[in-house]
Amino acid sequence: MTQPDGAPTLDEVLAPAVHDLPGGLPAALEAVLMVADEPIPVLELATALAVPVDDVLSALHELAAEYRGDDGGRPRGFELREAGGGWRVYSAPAHAEVVGRFVQGGQTARLTQAALETLAVIAYRQPVSRGQVSAVRGVNVDGVVRTLVARGLVAEVGQDPHTGAGLFGTTGYFLERMGFTSLDELPPLAPHLPDMDDLEGLDGLADLRGPARAGTAPTSTAPADRAADGEDDAPASAPTLHDVAQATQDPTDEGHA
Repeated sequence: MTQPDGAPTLDEVLAPAVHDLPGGLPAALEAVLMVADEPIPVLELATALAVPVDDVLSALHELAAEYRGDDGGRPRGFELREAGGGWRVYSAPAHAEVVGRFVQGGQTARLTQAALETLAVIAYRQPVSRGQVSAVRGVNVDGVVRTLVARGLVAEVGQDPHTGAGLFGTTGYFLERMGFTSLDELPPLAPHLPDMDDLEGLDGLADLRGPARAGTAPTSTAPADRAADGEDDAPASAPTLHDVAQATQDPTDEGHA
């Protein structure tokens, strides 16, 4: 049934004005963010609440400042921040130790050194194959890559057209855990990794050159790396993520406060 010109739609009739609800726009944003299991883009929030994007963005910044105690109020045990292309509520970093003791009785599952190094190579050289990552680290990384995929930090995003091998790259969840909005925010560590030219011929990916921003790598036929979530006895030549990937196991990013 068509609406006469100028007549409100059914959705407009049924939907209450956000500003008329208790607490107005800030309270409405809090209600939505509290049930979100991933960062929500500003445009999506504005659409859901039928409020201009600028108003939503302003309210988000005001809420974030309020939670930090910028106005002289009590700092909260949680914070609102932008990460992974959207906004979400997280536990405050100041309470990381408390949250860590609570989560799994203090037995938070941390990434091993091998996993951190593998994640570093993938993050800075994506798209890159498992074989190429193995060449950088000096050990087979099949098991480690499986672990990173299971944790949602990397994913297979395509295949090499010459060999059919899988290509892996970091995910949106990786950006979220790092607190980044894009891979351009990665610290400039890439020059310390071998050039793709040095890995030419591995898995038929000789045409992959220069820094990439979203791929992944072909599977290797070598035995699985025992360091998947255990031990790695072989020496590693790649730089670690200490200042970067360590954030992926920060207990304060486990979810809502």
